[in-house]
Amino acid sequence: MGSHSNAAPVIIKKKKVIAAGGHHGGAWKVAYADFVTAMMAFFMLMWLLNATTEKQRKGIADYFNPNVPINRISGGGDAMFGGDSVFAKDVLAKNGVGGMPKIDGLDGPEGRAKSREPETAAESKRFEKVQDFLVGNGGESLISENAMKHVVTKLTDEGLVIELFDLEGLPLFVEGEDTPNPELESLIRLVVAAAKKVGNHVAVAGHLRSEPVVIAQSKVWMLSSMRADKVRRLLVAEGLEASRVDRVTGHADRDLVDDDPRSLRNNRIEIILLRETGN
Repeated sequence: MGSHSNAAPVIIKKKKVIAAGGHHGGAWKVAYADFVTAMMAFFMLMWLLNATTEKQRKGIADYFNPNVPINRISGGGDAMFGGDSVFAKDVLAKNGVGGMPKIDGLDGPEGRAKSREPETAAESKRFEKVQDFLVGNGGESLISENAMKHVVTKLTDEGLVIELFDLEGLPLFVEGEDTPNPELESLIRLVVAAAKKVGNHVAVAGHLRSEPVVIAQSKVWMLSSMRADKVRRLLVAEGLEASRVDRVTGHADRDLVDDDPRSLRNNRIEIILLRETGN
């Protein structure tokens, strides 16, 4: 009978080590973070473009380009536009023409813009007085309470916009025609009285809501133009000098103010007292 050993058997484990294992480094995290940051900046830019006015965008452009004298149209350095902003389209075409004096040692667009700033501020003050006269901010309005529901005024870079629009059951024109209702005729008389407070030229723009898709032949272009021209004739008939009317345009349904294309709010007439300075 052979001898027995009480010793436990020896088990040998072999571990395979992969030199290039693990998470393969962290460089991808840096690239991903850069991508997310760029996307965030992009969406912030898109939001700013949609949520700000033209004046605010000019101010932002000036803030990030402080190496040129800051004024209402500056916005670039000495690179592509030679110090002129892309917003200065009305000034770029006049470079080198002359006729404007140097202001504080500045010539070109910067000097001309500075020379217009006091005039622009004074003109805005005059427009504000017209607004107060028309809608009675802080005082008695020329327009009755019911008529006021048809009116919105706003001060823009183009000038003072007096917007007259349809209400449910109270349209300014006969449906589908350029025949004015009495409410519009009353409003036109008051607009003329307000416009006589200043000597600025006038623009008239007609806007309409979209027609149903079942309409075979859309008439929004023709009708918006006809209504704008009808308002021009009413303005002149009420005493506005015909020479003050610079343009009459029909915009059809291409510039909606209500997200619902069929909303009556999109049926409107804009009478604009145009800025005279800076032209």
